[in-house]
Amino acid sequence: MGGVSGAFLLLPFQVSVLGFTSPSVSPTNLVYNIVAIPSGVYRYIKEGRMAWPLAWVIIAGTLPGVFIGAIFRIKYLPDPKNFKFFVGCVLLYIGTRLLYDLTKKAAAKKMKTKAFEERFKERSSLIRKGQKPDAVQEAAIKTIKFSFTNYTYEFYGETFSFNTIILFILTFVVGIIGGTYGIGGGAIIAPFLMAIFGLPVYTIAGAALLGTFLTSIAGVIFYTIIAPIYAHTGLAIAPDWMLGALFGAGGFLGMYCGARVQKYMPAKTIKLILGIVIFLLALRYISNIF
Repeated sequence: MGGVSGAFLLLPFQVSVLGFTSPSVSPTNLVYNIVAIPSGVYRYIKEGRMAWPLAWVIIAGTLPGVFIGAIFRIKYLPDPKNFKFFVGCVLLYIGTRLLYDLTKKAAAKKMKTKAFEERFKERSSLIRKGQKPDAVQEAAIKTIKFSFTNYTYEFYGETFSFNTIILFILTFVVGIIGGTYGIGGGAIIAPFLMAIFGLPVYTIAGAALLGTFLTSIAGVIFYTIIAPIYAHTGLAIAPDWMLGALFGAGGFLGMYCGARVQKYMPAKTIKLILGIVIFLLALRYISNIF
């Protein structure tokens, strides 16, 4: 529902519960994305809530970053303790950013987005009750302007705009982090789009998931190709396809359900749940370094 695949929580489960700490846990996590995400992406496309230009900018930025991140993971973070610390730092930022976005100070800066999310929630409630069954198409994302420097779109009577160059630079950095972690980048990009660019979660979730899906494919292929190069180190680099596919099967069902019911959930609730879970998990991982 928040525009993230859930891989950011699945990786800590593999590391802490299953004891899967080798570098191959990162591409295995990406396999989960590949299997799980299509159902959610399909749902957003079907409902007209896929911001295609936004998705292409995310993909263009994160794709090269993922390759750099994969090399960084193998060369500099093969040790499980150091990798957990890295994971904790990434999660701490994501969780803190999401929780800050719920404070009064942050809300005051985003009155337009907040008012919009409330109106959209009310509209979705009416549709669910069958009072406005013909209003679904009104909530489709419509591109107004897309250029090298700007993307402007309309959604449910409101206009949103941001600088594409800034987003490209941001997604490149996110791609490096995502490739190292094994999440594709969506878990970091979605909070950024909501907290910094002021975009409503109802319009960015589909694009973030699509970007995560395609960069995950690239990441898995890259990890698989370079695995023989590092065979002499004794490190497991290639993904565990069976484990990733099993996780992905459950994620496939959850992703579809999440995309389907997202419009009926208050945006604040989505952010609060994500923020608390991520923040607590981050503190645990960071504390392990001491």
